[in-house]
Amino acid sequence: MTFTPRKLNLFLAFKLPSAFLTGVRTRFLDDQRCVVVVKHRWINQNPFRSMFWAVQGMAAELSTGALLMMKIKASNKSISMLVVNNKASFSKKAKGLITFSCNQGAVVDTAIEKAIVTGEGQRFYLTAAGVDKHGDEVSSFEFEWSVKLKS
Repeated sequence: MTFTPRKLNLFLAFKLPSAFLTGVRTRFLDDQRCVVVVKHRWINQNPFRSMFWAVQGMAAELSTGALLMMKIKASNKSISMLVVNNKASFSKKAKGLITFSCNQGAVVDTAIEKAIVTGEGQRFYLTAAGVDKHGDEVSSFEFEWSVKLKS
């Protein structure tokens, strides 16, 4: 699969339907950055009329994971990927359109390169911040990813 926002959104519909149904969508993807958006709606809200934390987590994880998936495919190696840890903080109610960005393509490149050269699993952190339409950060996620050559 060629990695484009449209193809990633189609992937969500078939492989991660809960993310698709709650409105998580990839807006932009290149070699260094992935941008994912999600709009606060009835289906993804919590009892306090803001976006449920888990929906924010799905969008944040996709912004980091899509970069990783694209770079694994480009390596032409059989590499497994797994989230082994995650940390989140919330600073404001998430309402309206929330944009999650991960700008750490270079970190992914380094980890995959090391995994290929050494043959050992590599762990690294990728972050994604959720920002509302006013530019205010509403949440921040840190994912510890693991990559390893498949035997």
